[in-house]
Amino acid sequence: MNIVFDLGGVVFNWQPLLLLQQVLPQHAVDQASAQHLAGQIFQSFTAGSDWAEFDRGTIAAEPMACRIAERTDLTAGEVMAVVNAIPAHLSAVGDTVALLRGLKDAGHRLFYLSNMPAPYADHLERCHDFCDWFEDGVFSARVQLIKPEPAIFREAARRFAAMPADLLFIDDVAHNVQAARALGWQGLHFQGATGCEATLRARALL
Repeated sequence: MNIVFDLGGVVFNWQPLLLLQQVLPQHAVDQASAQHLAGQIFQSFTAGSDWAEFDRGTIAAEPMACRIAERTDLTAGEVMAVVNAIPAHLSAVGDTVALLRGLKDAGHRLFYLSNMPAPYADHLERCHDFCDWFEDGVFSARVQLIKPEPAIFREAARRFAAMPADLLFIDDVAHNVQAARALGWQGLHFQGATGCEATLRARALL
């Protein structure tokens, strides 16, 4: 089986509210204010938003930070503090890494499909040896396409030399899984490594 993993929130830690409380405690004083701040900065990663274009690779970090500062009460320096803190925040999720190892040992082809700005993509490849377990992968910034756009799934299928029905996509964002299924992929909504492993075992993939 060709198994395609999202990275942020699945293979790597992604807890934006905690991140903001650590980096900008003066603005994210509690859960509610952190949630509000996340909405201002990340805008739910909606296509066309500032951060989504950073994911797409059509804007660099510094001009993006200036854009965000212009429409919020944050300074560009505060936004850049968030930007610069993210690589360290993207720590590997041990249980998912163990799951990857099990799938690789079982003979499956592993790939990734991730919305990821170029600096973070470079960091992950440089700092995590287990990235070599993936046969190939697509980072949004390198193809200037983002999930859930159909074009990025088509590009991934082309790159991975597989028919959609032979690709199982695992993502923690439900609408990305739905987008994959709409194009004929198999899809699994990730809600934790334990549940994901149980589902894969139920499908006799482990």
